[in-house]
Amino acid sequence: MTETPAFDVVVVGSGGGALTAAYLAQKNGLRTVVVEKTGYCGGTSAYSGGACWLPGSDVQQRASIPDSTESARAYLGALLVDPDPVKVEAFLTEAPRLVATLEADDAFVFEWLPFPEYYDAPGRVSWGRSIQPSNIKRGELPDDVAALVRPPVELDRAGLPGRNTLSGGQSLIARLLLAFTRDGGTVLTGHAVDGLITDGSGRVIGVEAATTDGRVQIGGTRGVVIASGGFEHNPAWREQYGVPGDSAWSMAPEGTNTGEPIAAAIAVGADTALLDQGWFCPGLEHPDGHGSFTLGFRSGVIVNSSGNRYANECLPYDRFGREMAKVTSGPANRIPSWFVFDSREGGRLPAIAMPEGDPADHLAAGTWVQADTVDELATTLGLTDLIATVERFNGFCETGVDEDFGRGDDEYDTFFAGGDGPNKALVGVALAPFFAARFVLSDLGTKGGLVTDAAGRVQRTGGGTLAGLYATSNSAASAFGAFYPGPGAPLGTAMVFGSLAVQDILTPR
Repeated sequence: MTETPAFDVVVVGSGGGALTAAYLAQKNGLRTVVVEKTGYCGGTSAYSGGACWLPGSDVQQRASIPDSTESARAYLGALLVDPDPVKVEAFLTEAPRLVATLEADDAFVFEWLPFPEYYDAPGRVSWGRSIQPSNIKRGELPDDVAALVRPPVELDRAGLPGRNTLSGGQSLIARLLLAFTRDGGTVLTGHAVDGLITDGSGRVIGVEAATTDGRVQIGGTRGVVIASGGFEHNPAWREQYGVPGDSAWSMAPEGTNTGEPIAAAIAVGADTALLDQGWFCPGLEHPDGHGSFTLGFRSGVIVNSSGNRYANECLPYDRFGREMAKVTSGPANRIPSWFVFDSREGGRLPAIAMPEGDPADHLAAGTWVQADTVDELATTLGLTDLIATVERFNGFCETGVDEDFGRGDDEYDTFFAGGDGPNKALVGVALAPFFAARFVLSDLGTKGGLVTDAAGRVQRTGGGTLAGLYATSNSAASAFGAFYPGPGAPLGTAMVFGSLAVQDILTPR
C-alpha cells in the first residue's frame, strides 16, 4: 500500500457538487485533492445542460425574474412529502449565498435559463428560476484543465474529444476546475476509491483507492467528502434495492457510479435512505443497448405494449419516467414503450434525445420501425390498440383538448411545442410514412445514498454522526426525496450541500 502526502480535505468524485466543495475548501486555505475514478472530470454533470436550481440569487434578480427564497420555500412546501425541514431550510438559505460566493470569483459567470419548473404548485416561477454558467472557450482554459473536462455525451460515447465551446454542464465543470487548480488544488484521476481510513476514535481521516499502479492511501486530516455519484451502473444494487430501469439505460458515463464509495461508508457505519429512488427519464433505446435522455416531445404518442397511451407525453421527464416505471397488470407493459410519430420532421425524432443517433442505424437494428400505414406499424409490433389510439389522439389535436391526459394544459407541455393547431402541444400522427421508436426507462442517476444532516455530515446507523465524513451529490440521499422540483435540482442540491460541508469542516472545534 502506497501512501501519498496527506491533504486537509479529500473530495471523492468530480461532478458539480464535488468540485464546488473542492473549490471552496481550497479557496479557504485547506489543502484539497479531488480523487476521480476515471480519466475525465465531470461525470454526469458534464453531460447535463448545466441548469442549477439555486433559488433567490442575484442572477434571477438581474434578469427581473420574480424568484425569491420565500417563493421557493412555498413551492417545496407544496411538493415534498415528509422532508427534513432543517435540511430544506439550509438549502434555501445557502443557495443565494453560494451563487454570490461563486460570482465574486472572475472564473464564474451565471445567467438565467428559461425552462419551466416541473409542478404547477404555489411558489412556482413562470418559465422557471434555474440558472446556468455562461459558455467558455476551450482556449480560455489551461491545457491541462481543458484536457480533464469530459466531452458531451454524444462525443464521449463515440470516443471523440470535446468541442471548442464548452456550454452547460461542461462549462460548469471547466470553470470549477479552472478556479480549483488556479488556487493550488490537486486532481488525481484514475483513482477508484473503495475504502475509508479511520483513526482509533472512528473518525474518518482518509481514503483508500485502487490505481493501475496498485493500491494507495490518501490522507484527509480535516475531512473526506464523498460526492462520486450514485450506483446506477451497479446492476446487483439496482436489483437489491428495487431501482427501476437498467444500468445499460442510465446516462452516467461508462465506468462510473458503481457505488464503491457508498459501500465504503456503509462499512464504517453510515446510514442510508431512498435507495430505491432515481432521477428518471424516458430513454430512447439505441442499437448498442444504451438509453438516451429524451424530452421535449413535439408530436406523436407514446404507447405501451398493447398500443395504448398511459400518460401525458409532455410531462417533465422525471414525472413521465415514473409513469413508465409503474407496474401494470396484464400484458400492457410500459418498458419498453413505443414512441409513434409521422414523417412531418423528415424522419427525424420529433423530440430532443441526447444523443439521438442515426435514424438509418436505428431502422437497421430494429430500435425504430418504419411503415407506410399505422395499421402496418401496429401489425408489425403487435400493438393491438394502436389504430384506435392514434385516431382518438388525432381527434384531440383537432379540438385542442386532450381528454385523456391533459397534454398542453401546463406551461411545461408547451415549452418545446410548435404545433399550429388550437393546442400547440397536440400534433397528430397523420403523414406517411410512420415510425415507432423503442423507449426504455433511463435515469440521470440514482438519488438514494448516505444519510446526511443539514451540514452534509454523514449519519451513523442508529444515530449520531460519523466524524470527518461528509457526502453530497447522488452519493447522498436527496433532500427532495422522490421529487424533482425543476431543472437543475440535482446540481443545485449537490453544490449547496458541498458548500455546507466545507463550512462545517472549516468550523473550529
